[in-house]
Amino acid sequence: MYRIPLAVPSLRGNEWKYVKECIDTEWVSSAGKYVDLFEQKVAEYTNSSYAVACINGTSALQVGLRLAGVQPGDEVIVPTLTFIATVNAISYNGANPLFMDVDKYYNIDAEKVVDFLTHETKQVKFTDQDSHNTYTVTVNKNTERPIRAILPVHVWGSAAQLHDLIPLCEQRNISVVEDASESLGTTYIKGDYSGQHTGTLGKLGCLSFNGNKIITTGGGGMILTKCKDLAEKARYLTTQAKDDSLHYIHDEIGYNHRLTNIQAALGVAQMEQVHDFLDRKSAIFHRYQAALSQVDGLELHQVPDYARNNHWMNLVQIDFSIYGGSKEKLIQKLAENGIQARPVWSLNHLQKPYSNQQAYRIENAVTLAENSLCLPSSSNLSNDDIDSVINLLNE
Repeated sequence: MYRIPLAVPSLRGNEWKYVKECIDTEWVSSAGKYVDLFEQKVAEYTNSSYAVACINGTSALQVGLRLAGVQPGDEVIVPTLTFIATVNAISYNGANPLFMDVDKYYNIDAEKVVDFLTHETKQVKFTDQDSHNTYTVTVNKNTERPIRAILPVHVWGSAAQLHDLIPLCEQRNISVVEDASESLGTTYIKGDYSGQHTGTLGKLGCLSFNGNKIITTGGGGMILTKCKDLAEKARYLTTQAKDDSLHYIHDEIGYNHRLTNIQAALGVAQMEQVHDFLDRKSAIFHRYQAALSQVDGLELHQVPDYARNNHWMNLVQIDFSIYGGSKEKLIQKLAENGIQARPVWSLNHLQKPYSNQQAYRIENAVTLAENSLCLPSSSNLSNDDIDSVINLLNE
């Protein structure tokens, strides 16, 4: 056990009161008032028209991609620097990831995506055999596979640069499905999307409520959308696609992906505190930033000025030629003092299950993966905890 863990939940509100109500009334499964209330609270907070609760963030991504029209054999553009669950959700739909580099904020490199779509794809007309309707699909020249969607990830809570991507993807009939698992509370403050929450710009957005996120339901997720039909289809698919619940008639393959009432009760209590969590996260970021800017060879990760960041996770970028030592030795030093730190994820285009998939001009992601370290970022960190981390980094 770490004295100062990386990211743990803060359960200091009405969590036990609401969970106890579920137990006392025996409404603990995937139906009950708290599921509906949690969806309502998240939809209102994010200003999304609809929100559909799922058992975890990965299931939200899996269903979200299916709703976006992703089919077996398609391709989905995704950054290589992200948690592997994002990429696995593509595979669960029988599709193929097309890996992209990231920018200095760790988010998908919009310029390279635009370059790829401009020079490495072609427009092909298809006729649907059933409806006989003709439509245009963007096809990867290298693989001859349709590119059905793009899955930008708002990594560490930083908003991805989507101002150029969304209009281009609309022109190319490429659905935008946002992975906002880490960015609840992050909003754009400049440009056409000013005032909008991450996860609400694309066709669909997906949230995660894992134990280390801004709010938690222990494990849980949410699909956001502006479209009533998509929301209804999401509820249908996540409850085993029941066409006749009395006689158990199913016309499609669905999933057991609905959030339970007892988990949603946690979520409702957490949403009551979300503004406090975000305020504390911001204070933690600025305390780290002020102190680490004085340490040679260390720099807290940058956040974009076009969005208000939720500061979910704090990372330090290390120039070892100046700072000395190695990342492994630094992790060990912190651990010996009861402080948890970890590297960023290994790049997905190098992972064994995906090493045969196309990766386009991966450069910056390699550098960031090599020199970045995640620091304790829980919303219940005390200033003394933060200073303990800073003092060890400054030794």
